[in-house]
Amino acid sequence: MIVTAQDTAVVILSYNGKKWHELFLPLIIAEAPSGYTVVVVDNASTDDTFDYIQANFPEVQILRIAVNRGFSNGYYEALKQIEAKYYVLLSADFEVSANWFPPLHQAMENVEGLAACQPKIRYWREREKFEYAGAAGGFKDSYGYLFCRGRIFNDLEVDEGQYDDNVEVFWASGGCLMVRADLYHKVGGLDADLYAHMEEVDLCWRLKNAGYRIGYIGNSTVFHVGGSVISYGSPQKLFYNFRNSLILLLKNESASKLLWLLPYRLLLDGVAGVQMLAAGKFTECLTVIKAHFSFYRGFFKWLRHRKDAQQTVSATPNNEGSFNGSIVWQYFANKKKLFPSLKWSPKPLA
Repeated sequence: MIVTAQDTAVVILSYNGKKWHELFLPLIIAEAPSGYTVVVVDNASTDDTFDYIQANFPEVQILRIAVNRGFSNGYYEALKQIEAKYYVLLSADFEVSANWFPPLHQAMENVEGLAACQPKIRYWREREKFEYAGAAGGFKDSYGYLFCRGRIFNDLEVDEGQYDDNVEVFWASGGCLMVRADLYHKVGGLDADLYAHMEEVDLCWRLKNAGYRIGYIGNSTVFHVGGSVISYGSPQKLFYNFRNSLILLLKNESASKLLWLLPYRLLLDGVAGVQMLAAGKFTECLTVIKAHFSFYRGFFKWLRHRKDAQQTVSATPNNEGSFNGSIVWQYFANKKKLFPSLKWSPKPLA
């Protein structure tokens, strides 16, 4: 089945997401006249999600994935069946606000070289705060560690309008990601083998390496429930965070930097594991070990992924949104818990 959208397809990946669709689909549909087609992808749900949407939302296009092989694979399979100028990848546990879409679309239409962007993401349960999954735009430091405006590690800022601007970032949240369909496919799309977590960072990194820009649009707001499929702090989430961060480095970092950075990151992960063990966090320590062994077992597969990723690297990669320093050192040693304390600002998006 091929789904065709005249301009933009808002693609909602759902696994047993009926309760979220009951809450959030009506407003998403109500905003659709601003310029998009709504497509729900049922990722082999075991509840009655598929039948519920067919019965209650006839205006929604629906696709079905036969076997659930994770978040990344769900989108990887679905987007091959959707024709559009733009995709918006929207997780089922997101609540949109009125007029959330036009600012994103306007940026994609008007900003030169913009391949993808995200809105402001706030926490559904504590609505005045930013949310973990993207907050006010994503960045990476010199050692490949990720952080956001509005959220550094576990510290969330209250939204007081400090990030109402439009800026260039290094990565945009996969929870609500607008991306040019042609460029998405040009760089290979989401990596289905990552399963979940950081797959959007990997995609954005490849787009940046190809010379394109990633944006944060501060006058569009959505709210994220978070942890609805894989809960925050769970061993499963910890596993994918540790494993996939290493895979991202191997796939996307320059060869000269990778020679020293990958061993250094492996060492730091080891230090983190020892600290977990000393603190009596035996499950967490074992999870880090499992993540490393999974990375080692798949090493040659990830090398093949690197070969594919390197084929789209431009002669002039775009490194905007990279913090020159260590966010780990700034946070833990210098006690800089909030983004403004870094005294570093991203480039305005114009």
